[in-house]
Amino acid sequence: MERIFHEKQEGSLCAQHCLNGLLQGEYFTAVDLATIAQQIDEQERETMAEGGLNSDDYQRFMHQPSGNLDDSGYFSVQVIANALKVWGLELVPYSSTDAVAQAAQADPTQSTAYICNYKEHWFTIRKLGGRWFNLNSLLSGPQPISRTYLALFLAQLQQEGYSIFVVVGELPQCQADDFHEEDSDPDLQEALQQSLQESQQAKTPTEASTLSDDEMLEAALRLSMES
Repeated sequence: MERIFHEKQEGSLCAQHCLNGLLQGEYFTAVDLATIAQQIDEQERETMAEGGLNSDDYQRFMHQPSGNLDDSGYFSVQVIANALKVWGLELVPYSSTDAVAQAAQADPTQSTAYICNYKEHWFTIRKLGGRWFNLNSLLSGPQPISRTYLALFLAQLQQEGYSIFVVVGELPQCQADDFHEEDSDPDLQEALQQSLQESQQAKTPTEASTLSDDEMLEAALRLSMES
């Protein structure tokens, strides 16, 4: 897994880490994302100004802090989406009725990547060379996710309140794709244990799983026997 690009958490720059993990390289900096956020702010200001510079809505908007970035380094989904447009990529809510989302719900392994958000934290789940990895910047390194466990993992994230987006479009080629192309899927139980342990360590108490490890393992094993 040494060829997999993985940025560890620095300050509150998880949006940057999320995007760079998705694209597998140092493609975006905090300055880049701040510039995009400011452009979105300006577009929103111009839209609000159409109702009149003296309108209550416009005055209220001008006195509110930006909803696209803050001093901690947080960036909104609009910033993430606009950054990905540069690469011809778009985000589709996983729980929506969009055809792409419906296909992903039926078989999550057919997509190439997911971006997940809970409160102010962003992270990427991506397929690399046929294998799936959790690239959460709060983890010590990339964590493998078995194909069978992927659907269960996404369902668990939804239960915990995460917003999940399907990444649509062709991701840039990377070394990790070539390196892992011939690798077989990791052992289910080992992948479960690694992902569960690291994910639980990365979560705050309010993000604690509502299922026990044994319950999740039992469910995943049951899914593997059905597949």
